[in-house]
Amino acid sequence: MTAQEVIDKLGLEPLPEEGGFFRVTYRDNETIPSGALPRHDGDRQYCSCIYYLITPEEFSGLHAVLSTETFHFYAGDPVRMIQIDEAGELTEHIISSDLAAGHQPQITVTPNTWQGTKLIEGGSWALLGCTVAPAFEYQDFINGTYKELSKKFPDHKKHIQEYTHK
Repeated sequence: MTAQEVIDKLGLEPLPEEGGFFRVTYRDNETIPSGALPRHDGDRQYCSCIYYLITPEEFSGLHAVLSTETFHFYAGDPVRMIQIDEAGELTEHIISSDLAAGHQPQITVTPNTWQGTKLIEGGSWALLGCTVAPAFEYQDFINGTYKELSKKFPDHKKHIQEYTHK
């Protein structure tokens, strides 16, 4: 299938600010009270899930979220994810189903970690899922810019430039 065929089949839409295409597939009906969530500014549903697709042109720009996110690989080509934690340590992960190559089909990102994903060079598209707990809310999303992140993490300017939208 082509990326457009996957987008059409799953009813995906462009993801504002971050990049890529998505569709919410699940939002829990139960909520966690704000008093139990020190990082959040209100009640949150237990969890949410999305489909998420990237292409060579549409990638996940560096961003941070106040909740824990777990990415699941479903189909397509391998994806490189970078993460920069609050201490400035950068790690890279390859997400795909190619276990023999040492790739991982699932990666977790801790709260407040800067993260971005791109296809490995030569790839056409990748379909991932993302489960967020407590559930994702747009007010918990922090979009990273090259200017701010390269100042905060000067040792990682090359990666930051590659993983931020112009």
